[in-house]
Amino acid sequence: MTIRRSLTGVATLALAVSLAGGGAWALQNAPQQPPAAQTPPAAQPAPIVVPAQSRPVPGPQAAPTTAQPTPAPTTAASAPTAPTPAQPAAKPAATPPAKPAEPVKRARSSVAIIQALDKVTTETMKFEAPVGQPIRYKTLVFTVRACETTAPDEDAPDSVAYVTVDTQPKALPGRVAPPGRQIYKGWMYANAPGLNPLQHPVYDAWLIACKTSAPAAPAASR
Repeated sequence: MTIRRSLTGVATLALAVSLAGGGAWALQNAPQQPPAAQTPPAAQPAPIVVPAQSRPVPGPQAAPTTAQPTPAPTTAASAPTAPTPAQPAAKPAATPPAKPAEPVKRARSSVAIIQALDKVTTETMKFEAPVGQPIRYKTLVFTVRACETTAPDEDAPDSVAYVTVDTQPKALPGRVAPPGRQIYKGWMYANAPGLNPLQHPVYDAWLIACKTSAPAAPAASR
């Protein structure tokens, strides 16, 4: 039994050696074929160089970005702009105040009617004195500067006159008249003769009214 197994193994080994020798002989005697032409490798695209400033920062969720062109550096810094001053708010147009109505002017007269009294003789005399013309009554000289009547818008109607009174004795025959002396000036009121009266030891006088017509003849002096 053992001998049979040995013979079988030897036969198997001999068969394997013969097969190996035949294969080597076949390879040596086989016709040589020219080597296959080598295909040149395909041209690889040039890599894109990304500037360092535009490269994305790697991160867990960084998305691919395309290369951005780097702006050319400016040679001169731009001049700073001056701040624009704040415009003042427009003021509303002021409405001009209503012009007050002009007061009604007093009516002016050209003649004043005056009444005089001699306290010694109790004689009275009424005479007309034109504005600006001196009128003598005994030793008194009356000069009316203005004579007015109150306006309709005034409280009480009245007549007022601005009068000056000088005392001047009459000149004696053959002598020069002595100089006069003013004893009164101010406003006389027809409706209030005691408001600004003439104060004289012998004579008294007050305003009666104002009139516009000229007197027929000046009052005769006594």
